[in-house]
Amino acid sequence: MNPSIRRLCIAALMGLPGLLMGLDLQAETLADGLAHETRAWTQGSYVLPEPEREAFFARLQGEAQDLSRHYPDQADPLVWEGIITATHAKYQNPFSALGTVRLARDVLLRAVAIDPSAMDGSGLITLGALYFRVPKFGSFGDDDKARNYLQQALKVDPDNIDANFFYGKFLLEQGDKVDARIYLEKVIDVPPRPQSIEADRARQTEARDLLSQAL
Repeated sequence: MNPSIRRLCIAALMGLPGLLMGLDLQAETLADGLAHETRAWTQGSYVLPEPEREAFFARLQGEAQDLSRHYPDQADPLVWEGIITATHAKYQNPFSALGTVRLARDVLLRAVAIDPSAMDGSGLITLGALYFRVPKFGSFGDDDKARNYLQQALKVDPDNIDANFFYGKFLLEQGDKVDARIYLEKVIDVPPRPQSIEADRARQTEARDLLSQAL
């Protein structure tokens, strides 16, 4: 394992706020950088104490931007930058979050313009989630765009846990409980991906909670 990633995982498990210090992206390959972002996002989302997450994702967002600049024609780092930026917005105050979520949208649009199937359609999934989860303000809160992006993502990967989860959640919020159950049940039935076990299990737990609302 790359020493930087090993230090990151150990620090995250200890809940240290400065766990991103010392990562040298210039010395990493694209695969190393993406692996770092994947593990860091998972640890920050599911291990780090919530009060520390805003500062954590602010730092991780900066590193994701550095990686994207280092590989400007690659969709994968842009997808991860968009996901991390959107996650950062989740922990900001409402005034700061809107600007951050707009930045996430713009980065994700660049990613899907390069390759909409990158990372199993994760750019499309995140765009769809943004368009129905962000309050109706300015260019957000567009249910038609949300549906379109999520349906595109399901065409890329019909068994994708995140695509099925967010489309099921979207349908539930639209009042379509019957179809919502189909997608949420699929989230539970699909085995977690080896590289995303923690995140996928968390999605499955959320899907079970949503299913109770779709009875």
